Amino acid sequence: MNCNVSFLFLVVVASAGSVHTLRLPRSEITDPIVESIAGRLSALSFLDLSYCNRIGAHALEAIGKNCKMLLGLCRNMHPVKTAGKSSLDDEAHAIALSMSRLRRLEMSYHLVSTQSVLEVIYSCPELEFLDLRGCHHVELDEKFLKERYPKLKVLGPDVVDEYERNEWEEYSDFSDFSEYLAWEFVAGEVGDYYDNESLDEMWDDEVRLEDLELRFYEGIEDAGLHGWAPSP
Repeated sequence: MNCNVSFLFLVVVASAGSVHTLRLPRSEITDPIVESIAGRLSALSFLDLSYCNRIGAHALEAIGKNCKMLLGLCRNMHPVKTAGKSSLDDEAHAIALSMSRLRRLEMSYHLVSTQSVLEVIYSCPELEFLDLRGCHHVELDEKFLKERYPKLKVLGPDVVDEYERNEWEEYSDFSDFSEYLAWEFVAGEVGDYYDNESLDEMWDDEVRLEDLELRFYEGIEDAGLHGWAPSP
């Protein structure tokens, strides 16, 4: 594992038992890492794995089987990574099979088909918000959804220039995380962001991390970008 992933692994394992909110956009975390720590994330209610290109259905299935309290998942992708490719439904199948309690799901620019999206909707009866912006293989019958799932708000598949944040907040209990612990990493410069004393203090038995955010950037010039169609 590179230094970013190794440090991420240590942080998550050390605090996993008390983490309710975990944001890992753009990290290099892999399926084996997720599978090895998923059992320690039983308290997790919100997870952001957007733009994590080294994980797939196996990681999501492990999360779903071990995180029974999970209500929100962000699994947005970058359009550059998915442009021109055929639909790939294995992640949607994993979500449908193992995350039935989801209320919020973001899968913008994901390689999903209409059939797999409907499978998710059928399997997650409590779903209130579904972000499908940029999922160009998906065609949904709006009339059918309104009649069958009146509480479900679907954003996309068409991408619009403006999005009213207030409208989104009506459908989510996850829209305001005012207090969380965040590290922002630039590849190759992790050492500048922490020291051993601060980590020892953070991992003290009396300290409980409930909201944890780690962001990974490929370079300093990329640090201001959060990907296409960011989470509201």
